[in-house]
Amino acid sequence: QVQLVESGGGLVQPGGSLRLSCAASGSIFSIGTMGWYRQGPGKQRELVAAISSGGTTNYADSVKGRFTISRDNAKNTVYLQMNSLKPEDTAVYYCNALIRTLYYWGQGTQVTVSS
Repeated sequence: QVQLVESGGGLVQPGGSLRLSCAASGSIFSIGTMGWYRQGPGKQRELVAAISSGGTTNYADSVKGRFTISRDNAKNTVYLQMNSLKPEDTAVYYCNALIRTLYYWGQGTQVTVSS
Protein backbone atom coordinates (compact mmCIF):
# COMPACT_ATOMS: atom_id res chain seq x y z
CA GLN A 1 0.00 0.00 0.00
CA VAL A 2 3.01 2.29 0.36
CA GLN A 3 4.48 3.83 -2.76
CA LEU A 4 7.65 5.88 -3.18
CA VAL A 5 7.69 7.89 -6.40
CA GLU A 6 10.96 9.43 -7.56
CA SER A 7 11.56 12.22 -10.02
CA GLY A 8 14.25 14.65 -11.14
CA GLY A 9 16.74 12.41 -12.88
CA GLY A 10 18.14 13.14 -16.29
CA LEU A 11 21.20 13.96 -18.35
CA VAL A 12 23.58 16.63 -17.12
CA GLN A 13 27.09 17.78 -18.02
CA PRO A 14 30.00 17.35 -15.61
CA GLY A 15 29.92 20.13 -13.05
CA GLY A 16 26.18 20.52 -13.37
CA SER A 17 23.41 20.04 -10.82
CA LEU A 18 20.26 18.00 -10.38
CA ARG A 19 17.66 17.78 -7.65
CA LEU A 20 15.98 14.44 -7.00
CA SER A 21 12.65 14.13 -5.21
CA CYS A 22 10.89 11.14 -3.69
CA ALA A 23 7.36 11.35 -2.33
CA ALA A 24 5.79 8.66 -0.17
CA SER A 25 2.09 7.91 -0.27
CA GLY A 26 -0.31 5.25 0.93
CA SER A 27 -0.69 3.73 4.37
CA ILE A 28 1.64 6.07 6.22
CA PHE A 29 1.53 6.83 9.90
CA SER A 30 5.00 8.27 10.26
CA ILE A 31 8.30 8.08 8.41
CA GLY A 32 11.57 7.43 10.13
CA THR A 33 14.92 7.46 8.37
CA MET A 34 14.89 8.22 4.64
CA GLY A 35 17.79 7.78 2.28
CA TRP A 36 19.15 7.68 -1.22
CA TYR A 37 21.05 4.79 -2.76
CA ARG A 38 22.55 4.41 -6.19
CA GLN A 39 23.63 1.60 -8.46
CA GLY A 40 26.01 2.25 -11.33
CA PRO A 41 26.52 -0.06 -14.31
CA GLY A 42 27.96 -3.37 -13.14
CA LYS A 43 28.15 -2.20 -9.54
CA GLN A 44 26.45 -3.00 -6.25
CA ARG A 45 23.87 -0.68 -4.80
CA GLU A 46 25.47 1.73 -2.35
CA LEU A 47 24.27 4.25 0.20
CA VAL A 48 24.60 7.85 -0.96
CA ALA A 49 22.95 9.78 1.86
CA ALA A 50 20.50 9.30 4.70
CA ILE A 51 18.50 11.58 6.96
CA SER A 52 16.79 10.72 10.22
CA SER A 53 13.36 11.88 11.28
CA GLY A 54 15.11 14.48 13.42
CA GLY A 55 17.23 15.79 10.55
CA THR A 56 20.56 14.11 11.28
CA THR A 57 22.38 13.38 8.02
CA ASN A 58 25.00 10.94 6.81
CA TYR A 59 26.82 10.92 3.47
CA ALA A 60 29.06 8.63 1.53
CA ASP A 61 32.60 9.98 1.43
CA SER A 62 32.42 10.24 -2.35
CA VAL A 63 29.60 12.82 -2.24
CA LYS A 64 30.41 14.84 0.87
CA GLY A 65 30.49 18.54 0.11
CA ARG A 66 28.65 18.06 -3.18
CA PHE A 67 25.31 16.46 -2.29
CA THR A 68 22.73 17.57 0.26
CA ILE A 69 19.86 15.45 1.53
CA SER A 70 16.78 17.09 3.02
CA ARG A 71 13.17 16.25 3.80
CA ASP A 72 9.77 17.87 4.03
CA ASN A 73 7.78 15.91 6.58
CA ALA A 74 4.54 17.70 5.72
CA LYS A 75 4.86 16.41 2.16
CA ASN A 76 6.34 13.01 3.06
CA THR A 77 9.13 13.84 0.65
CA VAL A 78 12.89 13.47 0.65
CA TYR A 79 15.21 15.40 -1.67
CA LEU A 80 18.75 15.01 -2.90
CA GLN A 81 20.44 18.14 -4.21
CA MET A 82 23.41 17.11 -6.32
CA ASN A 83 26.00 19.70 -7.28
CA SER A 84 29.36 19.50 -9.04
CA LEU A 85 28.32 16.26 -10.66
CA LYS A 86 30.97 13.91 -12.00
CA PRO A 87 30.74 11.14 -14.60
CA GLU A 88 31.24 8.60 -11.80
CA ASP A 89 27.95 9.78 -10.28
CA THR A 90 26.14 8.17 -13.20
CA ALA A 91 23.76 5.58 -11.78
CA VAL A 92 20.18 4.70 -11.06
CA TYR A 93 19.24 6.47 -7.85
CA TYR A 94 16.75 4.87 -5.47
CA CYS A 95 15.03 6.36 -2.46
CA ASN A 96 14.35 4.39 0.68
CA ALA A 97 12.12 5.06 3.65
CA LEU A 98 11.44 3.44 7.00
CA ILE A 99 7.69 3.54 7.51
CA ARG A 100 6.51 2.16 10.83
CA THR A 101 8.69 -0.96 11.01
CA LEU A 102 9.35 -1.70 7.34
CA TYR A 103 11.68 -0.30 4.70
CA TYR A 104 10.29 0.64 1.28
CA TRP A 105 12.02 1.39 -2.02
CA GLY A 106 11.27 3.68 -4.91
CA GLN A 107 11.41 2.56 -8.52
CA GLY A 108 14.64 4.41 -9.25
CA THR A 109 15.50 7.35 -11.46
CA GLN A 110 18.38 7.50 -13.94
CA VAL A 111 21.10 10.11 -13.52
CA THR A 112 23.61 10.38 -16.34
CA VAL A 113 26.58 12.74 -16.14
CA SER A 114 28.25 13.09 -19.51
CA SER A 115 29.55 15.63 -22.00
